[in-house]
Amino acid sequence: MRTFDGTAVERAGACAPPLSHLRRPFALLYFGTIAVRQSKEGALMSMIKKPPEPKTEPGAGVSRRGFIRDVSLGTGALGVALTPGEARAAAPALRGPGPVPVTLTINGKPHKLQLEPRVTLLDALRNYLDYTGAKRVCDRGTCGACTVLMDGKPVYACSILAIDAQGKNIQTIESLALSPQPDPLIRAFVNNDGLQCGFCTPGFVMAAKAFLAENPNPTMEQIKRAFGGNLCRCGSYNGIRRAILEAAKAAQGGKNA
Repeated sequence: MRTFDGTAVERAGACAPPLSHLRRPFALLYFGTIAVRQSKEGALMSMIKKPPEPKTEPGAGVSRRGFIRDVSLGTGALGVALTPGEARAAAPALRGPGPVPVTLTINGKPHKLQLEPRVTLLDALRNYLDYTGAKRVCDRGTCGACTVLMDGKPVYACSILAIDAQGKNIQTIESLALSPQPDPLIRAFVNNDGLQCGFCTPGFVMAAKAFLAENPNPTMEQIKRAFGGNLCRCGSYNGIRRAILEAAKAAQGGKNA
């Protein structure tokens, strides 16, 4: 081969040494690395101990693992043995998602409704029965503005499904206006300015009614602790507490500390 100036030179490959003598060192290095890695992995695996198998002694009873295995096998066998008709008959009855019959007892009167199972007691009262005393404020079971009595116990109506309130005696703030004479709680709230905007008032009144039924002669400190689940955004707590104390005195004639 000649360069551009005509000088003759030999091919580079002709004078280069053969590569065969380099293959053996590289092969030894490659397989040596694999051997070292396998030896390390073997040493690591030898240090990992397998968990001992549970020993079941005669008369020791059934182990937890054996119980789960037997129950699983038994359940599978039972499912295979049932025919499709028997399986449908054994399944619990599903209700919804469309409207279903619901009967609610509100202030002593039964009300038959067609409600979706997802409807809350608060929505049923306000939107289907026109009992608007219970207020929707937080709708998270936090503020207590929707408090009603269920079998005499205060509950958040926004946190209870109407379908689950069937068979219960539900009492709302409207029940206090049914008697000829005003309820002592209503008069006490008016006398002590226990309200401003009025959104929290129905919840406070119903919670107070349940509280006084269990504690007819409370102290001011007991009243403070008892109404932590009812919030007043206007800050009328002092008037509310004085009203509850006055209602207790009027209803029971007791002396309060």
